Amino acid sequence: MRFKKEIQKRPLIRLNYLLSMPFIYPLIIPLVLADIMGEIYHRICFPLYGMPYVKRRDYIKIDRYRLKYLGWLARFNCAYCGYVSGLLHYFSAIAVETEDYWCSILHAKRKGFKVPKHHKNFLPYGDEESFKKFLEK
Repeated sequence: MRFKKEIQKRPLIRLNYLLSMPFIYPLIIPLVLADIMGEIYHRICFPLYGMPYVKRRDYIKIDRYRLKYLGWLARFNCAYCGYVSGLLHYFSAIAVETEDYWCSILHAKRKGFKVPKHHKNFLPYGDEESFKKFLEK
């Protein structure tokens, strides 16, 4: 809840929020288009690969707008955030399943790279023998 602390520290921060709005809200257009395209990919390709669907409802939840104690702008923002952050989380889950299906090889080690949790069972990077054994199974 950093928002409350920021407001208490700097009352003029609200101007900062107003200035940021033109950069936040227009993102809904490419995100809705990405949602449509991502869902088309998910619904067509996953069955072709024999993969189970990722459940959208497990990732996207829009419910905070119902809270009566929030003002209309806070409700709108809560709905927006619920959709956008949930959508990106959902896309991440679809991408994880896709990467696991198509390319279960680790990336080359690099300082600072955050290795995703789902890479734990991936084949070592640059290990041709492991890859050949994997293909023989």
